[in-house]
This record gives sequence, structure tokens and C-alpha cells, in this order.
Amino acid sequence: MEEETARIGEVTERTELSSRTLRHYDEIGLVTPSARTEGGFRLYTEADIARILLIRRMKPLGFTLDEMRELLDVVDALAASPDDVDLRKRLDAIRDETAERREKLSRQVAMADEFMEQLSQV
Repeated sequence: MEEETARIGEVTERTELSSRTLRHYDEIGLVTPSARTEGGFRLYTEADIARILLIRRMKPLGFTLDEMRELLDVVDALAASPDDVDLRKRLDAIRDETAERREKLSRQVAMADEFMEQLSQV
């Protein structure tokens, strides 16, 4: 049975990323679509889309493309070797970094809320 795929337009709607961004991810090897049509159109599987959504969730936290690639590499390696202690440590470090970035983002949102409140009182 053939796996269902989605074209780039559908993926942009589901991920809220532009087709330009998805093409860039493909060009740099961050997320390569699993297939292409005879005409060369990119076809993404659900696994591809899950990877893209993982990356999308990293963007607001300011992760670089290299950091995103590192996470994907760790996730892929853990799928093959789930008990690898070094990989688990790398994943834990990424989790810690994510928590720190989330806290910083939360503080920034709180400051933005305070600013909006001040503006409403003018």
C-alpha cells in the first residue's frame, strides 16, 4: 500500500510556513520531501510534515538552522538506538535549552502585555 503524500501547498497550510521556507529546508537538507512527482513537485509524507512541525515549534524560540538540524539528528539517531546514553544526554541538553528559551519568551510576552496595558491607559 502506498503512503499518502501532500504537495507543498497543503503542507504550507498545515504548517503555516511559506513554500519558500519549505524549499529552502529542502535545499539545505534540513527536511527533504520523501518523494517527487514525475514533474518534480515535492511530495511530503506525514513523517515529513511531523519533522517540519517540530522545526516550526523551534522557530519562535530562536533556534538556528544548525540547532534544528542537531535536534533532528538526535531524534533520528535515538529512533535507531533508543538506549544510547550520549544521545539521551544531548536530548536532555536540548530540552534544558528549550526550557530556558521558553522562559525568556514568556518574560518578553509579559513585557509586551504590560506595554499594551500602558498604551490603553494613554
